[in-house]
Amino acid sequence: MPRESSSKGKNIAPQVKNFIMVSSGKGGVGKSTTSVNLAVALAMQGKKVGLLDADIYGPNIPRMLGVEGVKPEVVGNKVLPIKAYGIEMMSMGSLMEEGQSLIWRGAMIMKAIEQFLRDIMWSDLDCLVIDMPPGTGDAQLTLAQSVPVTAGVTVTTPQMVSLDDSRRSLDMFKKLHIPIAGVVENMSGFIAPDTGVEYDIFGKGTSKAMADQFETCILAEIPIEPSIRTGGDEGKPVTYYAPASETAKRYMKAAEQLWATIEKINVEGGVDNQAIQPNTPPGVSACSTAAAPQSSTGSCGTGCGCH
Repeated sequence: MPRESSSKGKNIAPQVKNFIMVSSGKGGVGKSTTSVNLAVALAMQGKKVGLLDADIYGPNIPRMLGVEGVKPEVVGNKVLPIKAYGIEMMSMGSLMEEGQSLIWRGAMIMKAIEQFLRDIMWSDLDCLVIDMPPGTGDAQLTLAQSVPVTAGVTVTTPQMVSLDDSRRSLDMFKKLHIPIAGVVENMSGFIAPDTGVEYDIFGKGTSKAMADQFETCILAEIPIEPSIRTGGDEGKPVTYYAPASETAKRYMKAAEQLWATIEKINVEGGVDNQAIQPNTPPGVSACSTAAAPQSSTGSCGTGCGCH
């Protein structure tokens, strides 16, 4: 049985035992695909899993799970998550019309993140995988202050322009006191569908030095494989529909390693987000440079809570 969470601090979704933040420094690196397949893999391994699509501006999870166009059921002032492949899912894409744009300021994003955690009727989950928007902004800080994030996963590709931003994502985890579970390197080689031979088109293994720098590991090197793309477009996750594929095997292994890390974190006392709660005076924005004096502890000095 999955170990109970030992985490402390503010938690507006206490029925969830563990929170997994999947982040990236930039968009287009396969973060949502990683979130979907890790969630499906964890569910296939017997965990009770939820998947929150917190990428408000680019909510693609419904399509990847084959539930685009499906609207969630409303019960009173709460919303039931949509179920697919043994997991519970909620996304802004399931609440708005297809193709509708959201032109929101940061405060609206922050409120939406809180509502996704508090107002969705999540079951008693072993873990909630959270697909974050790219970058290191309001959404990430709001999530970390709202629930104690058990582990962070950074998604990257082998190119240096991606690794540059991935370092910022890993640095964010450290400043928000989020244990780093590892790095997923996408586009890590290409597996030819006719021969099964793997070619290094965009490079491979370049994330290792970055992982070493942040004292973490490579959870998986996911190759370019046509079944990943078709699975995402058709709502058929490769881990579920092609379990014998090399990609599915790597996702399953990554999920096992991720869960072992979560178990270890909980054995050692869990996580606590109390230290990153905002400390701004009433009526003063955390974005204001007048919110707090400059700090020598590594904080940005605005009172937002980062360290």
